[in-house]
Amino acid sequence: MSLRICILETDVLRPELVEQYQGYGRMFEQLFTRQPIAAEFRVYNVLNDEYPDDDQVFDAYLVTGSKADSFGDDPWIHKLKAFLLERYQRGDKLLGVCFGHQLLALLLGGKSERAHQGWGVGTHRYVMNAKAPWMSPQVEELTLLISHQDQVTRLPENATVIASSDFCPNAAYHIGDQVLCFQGHPEFIHDYSRALLELRQDSLGQEVYRKGIDSLAQQHQGSTVAEWMMRFVAHKPQGSSA
Repeated sequence: MSLRICILETDVLRPELVEQYQGYGRMFEQLFTRQPIAAEFRVYNVLNDEYPDDDQVFDAYLVTGSKADSFGDDPWIHKLKAFLLERYQRGDKLLGVCFGHQLLALLLGGKSERAHQGWGVGTHRYVMNAKAPWMSPQVEELTLLISHQDQVTRLPENATVIASSDFCPNAAYHIGDQVLCFQGHPEFIHDYSRALLELRQDSLGQEVYRKGIDSLAQQHQGSTVAEWMMRFVAHKPQGSSA
């Protein structure tokens, strides 16, 4: 039986990128359909006030990346936080990437803010800090494509760090068998990262831009993270009758 994943899309791509990449929801669908665990997806763009009906049942809710700040005061962010808190309180599984990673940390007692480290772009490498049954295949280090200037600077009390680096100490975390989040973008591909860097070249500055472009020569493990996410959703903790 296929997993049912609700993708809460929190951004609209730049006009120059829409024709080729469509949106983050579509990028996640393409990534997840290549994984060994069968799943079906519904995408809701919360910027357009799209949400699933109360009677719809999903195995997990995934919050995508966004150019917005997770600590912003936009009405749509407040509505999304209320929606996610309700899902968390009723025991639903939640997944977060970049903005979603930061928003869920903030919602559950942590802190997200503009990072003094500045922009993180291109390919980034993390050390692994924890292991779990759903983290298969296992890796000694994790490499992901990134694009962020905000970070989680304090995790919720019950969170466990999965991956970290000097640049981004709280790069991935989980809260028991219910919440799993990554700062990096498993759904990105090199061409999309390169296009973002080109569009942001002036605001990034030449040093950050060039370092990001050069880093794209490295491979990334977005597919591995996607498989972890799917196994996390499918995982039933010992003693669970669900």
